[in-house]
Formats: sequence, C-alpha cells, structure tokens
Amino acid sequence: MGETRVIVAGSFIDGSGAAVRRHVFLAVQDGSIIAMGSAADLPHYDGAVIDDFSHCTLVPALVDCSVSLSRSPSVDSGVQVAGDVVTMPTKAVMVARHIHDCHAHGVLGVADASAEDDLLALAQKDMVPGSIIDICSSGCDFIKIFYSGNIEAEALPSFHLCQEDLSRILQDRGNQKAVVVANGRHQVAEALAAGCDAIEQGYAMGEDNLREMAATGVLWIPSLLRAKSALDGARSGGSVCCRFSQRYVAPGKPLPGAEAFWKKTLAEQLRQLRLARKLGVTTALGTGAGSVGILHGESMVEEVKLFIQAGYALEEVMHCGSENGARFFGMERLGALMVGRSATFLITRGSVKQLPRKLSYLEGVYVDGVPSRVYRKNPVKGG
Repeated sequence: MGETRVIVAGSFIDGSGAAVRRHVFLAVQDGSIIAMGSAADLPHYDGAVIDDFSHCTLVPALVDCSVSLSRSPSVDSGVQVAGDVVTMPTKAVMVARHIHDCHAHGVLGVADASAEDDLLALAQKDMVPGSIIDICSSGCDFIKIFYSGNIEAEALPSFHLCQEDLSRILQDRGNQKAVVVANGRHQVAEALAAGCDAIEQGYAMGEDNLREMAATGVLWIPSLLRAKSALDGARSGGSVCCRFSQRYVAPGKPLPGAEAFWKKTLAEQLRQLRLARKLGVTTALGTGAGSVGILHGESMVEEVKLFIQAGYALEEVMHCGSENGARFFGMERLGALMVGRSATFLITRGSVKQLPRKLSYLEGVYVDGVPSRVYRKNPVKGG
C-alpha cells in the first residue's frame, strides 16, 4: 500500500446531488478514497500527508459531454478554414492545447466528436501523463448522429438523414451508446422512437418529448451555451471574441432580427430545462466547445451558470456536470466522490457562495489522490 493522504475541506460538494457538507475530510490511498467524514472526527493515520484546504470548497472534476477538440473556437472564419487544411502534426498541437485548456479549468472528461483516434494519440504523445484527460471519442466509444444541424447553423447538413436511415444506424450500433443531435418536436420524437440513448440540444422539442425522456431514461444535453454565444454575437455583430468575458467586442453590423431570435430561443430552452428538472429528466452539461466563440475548458463555467439560471441548485448542477456525464460515457475515474472511487477532484478557494465563479480560477486539481503535476494556479510565462 502507498502512503495515506488526508484532504481537509471547509466545504464539500460530492457530486451526488446531496447538500453541501461543511468541514469534511477525505482519506486517500493508492488513488482511491478510503474514508470520508467530519473533520472534527478525523481519525489518526500514521505517517499521513495532510493537505489543509479548510478555507476552500472541494468539488468533483467536471465532464463536458459535447466538445470538438480538433476545431478552433476562434470567431475568425479565416482561422477556422485554415484549421481544416493544416497538416496532422499541426492539428495535433492544437488538440493538445485544447486538452490542456480543459485540464486547466477542471474539465477532466470530455465526449469529443471531431478528433480521430490517430490524431488524439499524436496530440497526447509528448504530454505529461497527469495532463491527459479522459476522452471518449465519437465513432469509437460512442456514436454521435446529426439528425438536425447545430442550432446555430444556418442550414441542415447536406447529408441530412431520413428516419429510416436513423433507425437503421441505431439498430446496427451494437453496444455503443448513441447521442443524437436533434431539434424540434418532430425530429426529437423520431430520434426517441428510433431508440437513441441521449438527445443533444433538443431545442423546441416540447413537453411530450421531455416526458418520454423522463419515462425511458434518455439523457438530455441541452447545450444552452450555443444559444447564449449566438445571442452575444448578435448583439454587436462583432467579429472578435474577448477571451475572458466571452463577449464579442469588435464593431460590426448586426443581422436584423438576430438578437430577438436568439433571446427568444435561449429563453425557451431555459424554460424547457426548468420543466425537465420538474419532470425528472436526466441531464448533463455539454458546452459545444470548439464552436465559434465557445472556448475549451473555461466555457464550462458559463454552462453551469445557465443551468442555475434555469432553476437548478448548485449541488444539482455539479451532479449533472460530473456524475451524469461520467456514468453515461463510462468514465470510471470521474463522477461523484464517494468511498471506493477515484480521488479526482477540484479545489476552489473560498466559500460555496462564491461558486460557480471560482471555478474559473481553481486553487488546485487533484488526479488520483495527488496534486496534478501540470496544473499551475499562477503559471509562469516566459519572457
């Protein structure tokens, strides 16, 4: 057996949906949690290393159920086009940077729809092991089907499937779970009838489909940030996105009616999510990182804020943003924190009341019970 490490936290959100606990300890050995309880009743562990975070809040690592690691989130269309034609080694460097960005913001699990296995292998070849996040790839670990175009796309994909095609694909998927991107009452209903395991986006799908998802246990990834990002862009018509505020800041000519459309679309999706919570639909967070203006890793905080805006308590959002995604995609080392599971979690400075804002600037990242070898709260920049 390895050494025992004890982590003491002022506040603790375990990711199960349970209420916040105060003054908690976690005992960790060989990468797993072996005990947890009140810090006032902390047992004695011979030779244990004690990490005192009594001024901090401990939360589970985050899982983003919708990313494109091989796509640039730049709002510069020239950068996006260039990204489609660069060489494999150059694209691998970009993927590695996006993986690092996820890790740096506590997103240690992603469901990726863009990077092929050989590209991921090349991107991770020279990375420090502790910085390699859990990546589930579409086409290998699960299948992702675009039955509708992305909500912010101007038109449906040229390869738009018919219901018969969708049913055939789902019947032949074997043991792979299927995530179907679908919007509107009719297309979501067809995806559910065909036997999908998750609906991504689901804009304007209506109450009947939500009730069906609650009854059958189909996961919903509502992708709120896609509409929020489109709304932010529509307000100014700008072409440059501020990295930290996620606001378009360059002057430009807005499209007539675009702001009103996206404001209504986002409001309707928030109402749907509020109803989904009431009906008991299983939900998870997916940002669409890699889409225009949606940054890998740090955009997860914005999705958390939108879930809270829809009426979810912080503890519920952390459950959706960790356990639900991890269990759906089979990420065994991630999810809710409990005895017997991997000790992979985030440390945020301050009280629970400062969340989710403090998720943007983590005090620490622990992977398998020890501080991450690559995370730096105050990175040193070369001159």
